[in-house]
Amino acid sequence: MLNERLLKDIDFIVELDKMKTILRQTSLINEDRYEDDAQHSWHISVMALILSDYANEEIDNFKVIKMLLIHDLVELYAGDTFCYDKEANKDKKERELAAADRVFGMLSQD
Repeated sequence: MLNERLLKDIDFIVELDKMKTILRQTSLINEDRYEDDAQHSWHISVMALILSDYANEEIDNFKVIKMLLIHDLVELYAGDTFCYDKEANKDKKERELAAADRVFGMLSQD
């Protein structure tokens, strides 16, 4: 049972590598290219860790970082929808829910 779960977890980790291929609308500072989803998730996670010192109340950094690292995983299958793209935003929720079922369905139920 453990080996089966480990294999599923490894398959999931390998699938996450695709985050590096999903380009966002945000360009990198001092570079002439766009960031990808993996860079975005890493950057906002580090920002949350550093900036939590300035919050008005106690922050659970571990919970925040977990949320930030998974918040765009649906983009593996739904793609990144630019906030000002009116047409793409029409079915964004449906695409992202289907993508969530697919990506999180790769993991064990527990």
